[in-house]
Amino acid sequence: MNFKHLILITTVLLIFSCAAISTREKEYKITNTSKLKSEWNFNSKEWILASDTLTGTGGPMHWGVIESKKQLPENYEISFKVNMTKESLFEVMLNIDKENYIRTYLYQIDQNIVIGKGTYKKGSDEYNKRGGPTLFKKALKLENNKWYAVKIKVINNQLFYSVDNETTLECSLEKSNLSQKGKLGFITNGEAKIIDLRIKTIQ
Repeated sequence: MNFKHLILITTVLLIFSCAAISTREKEYKITNTSKLKSEWNFNSKEWILASDTLTGTGGPMHWGVIESKKQLPENYEISFKVNMTKESLFEVMLNIDKENYIRTYLYQIDQNIVIGKGTYKKGSDEYNKRGGPTLFKKALKLENNKWYAVKIKVINNQLFYSVDNETTLECSLEKSNLSQKGKLGFITNGEAKIIDLRIKTIQ
């Protein structure tokens, strides 16, 4: 093998190596309204994107729901900041599969962050066809008109859920009989604002 061939092979290997590194942590962000409309299912009267802020509006009898069209990767990290400007509930729907999902939410009435099992039947506001039981909870003082930094990570079927890098819950999806694949969604029973939403693949 001459020197030119060696240089060529080394260059090709380096290119492939760099490509693997650059695609190892793919990050998704919502950047404009057209992207939101093409990649998410929602009612435009319930969720809007303006000035880099995603705002959801619902009520105690009709929750405002937005659901992604794409599946979450097997291992992922979701981070964002949320402000519950009205009412008491903001929920992240994880691994939505048919009518089942994982509930990871902030609940002001009980002053807790929660992991639970969720059921969501589209088009129905009946109480037993949305939400679900609490599996794990931890006390956290929650207020309206205050920003909270939320981070959710699923790796090797282990779920980690933290708020402000201080209060953390974790559980095994398999042992807790929770959905292990599916889509992402958000729910509010009042008004919630989301900024800096990032969804990152972990490998």
